[in-house]
Amino acid sequence: MAKQLMDLQLDEEFELYVLLKEAKKRVAKNGKNFISLVFQDSSGQLPGKYWDASAADIQQFVSGRVVLLKGKRENYMNSPQIRIMAMRLAKNDEPHDPLAFIKRAPMTRNQMEDIINQTIFEITNATYNRIVRALIAKHADAFFTYPAAKSNHHDFAGGLAFHTISILRLAHSIVNQYQDIDAPLLYAGTILHDLGKTIELSGPVATEYTLAGNLLGHLSIMDAEIVEAADKLGISRDSQDLILLRHMILAHHGLLEYGSPERPQILEAEILHHLDELDATIMMIQSALKNVAPGDYTDRIFGLDNRRFYKPKPPVPTQKPSQSQLF
Repeated sequence: MAKQLMDLQLDEEFELYVLLKEAKKRVAKNGKNFISLVFQDSSGQLPGKYWDASAADIQQFVSGRVVLLKGKRENYMNSPQIRIMAMRLAKNDEPHDPLAFIKRAPMTRNQMEDIINQTIFEITNATYNRIVRALIAKHADAFFTYPAAKSNHHDFAGGLAFHTISILRLAHSIVNQYQDIDAPLLYAGTILHDLGKTIELSGPVATEYTLAGNLLGHLSIMDAEIVEAADKLGISRDSQDLILLRHMILAHHGLLEYGSPERPQILEAEILHHLDELDATIMMIQSALKNVAPGDYTDRIFGLDNRRFYKPKPPVPTQKPSQSQLF
């Protein structure tokens, strides 16, 4: 199997085809232009700097292009990066399809569609069911192919639906554990809570925030989508069911400083907030630990207050006493 970015060891030189996930023009202290890059393949991503970039370099090395990269894996301030030795665009007779270089969800689209459709049958409240069906149908292609974020957690093709399904599985466990939870409301809120990211984000390749994503955010985007769907379906805006569903979306970030215009004020919204946080947190930590040897720490994780996490060494197997030691 060909070597990939996350297989590289410290100080190892390499030559690989990689995707430019990000390419941003910057100006150095000496006044010269450089390009701040994030290289990606299906194993992960690493940053690098293309110094003294010409106008032609800036024009051709843009997000979403595949390049043949010759470089060296180094560390800068205890974080991995790539020192670029040479770089050129991939030719037409070489690997050049961006979709071949992105990480994908560990489930197929058909598998994820089956789980979502099965859960919709469990949403027995007519208001929630009709709105969820309408909005999933409207955004299906993006929902099952987009990442859940530009970076941090579930930042891979299909990550949005996979993240949603992970929370649904946790939600089912909560419903089975505790009494008096409105399961249809919890499932409907879970399915819709991040659906606004189909408008907030640009797509699975070289993911960026759209204008609407930057200026509105996915909570307010989906709230507006729910109201629009309700209007088309003849559901009153004063309906308690509609207001509760809107609250699930608007409160799921939990805190005002995290983007929620309201904090959770119903049990199901509080549950959704914590399950969302739990799934995202576990994914961030597990993703970081994959690239760490036992006995070492991860790099600092920005989304978790820049904390590092330790990967324990496997336990030393104990030897069974010999026959002579027993007597």
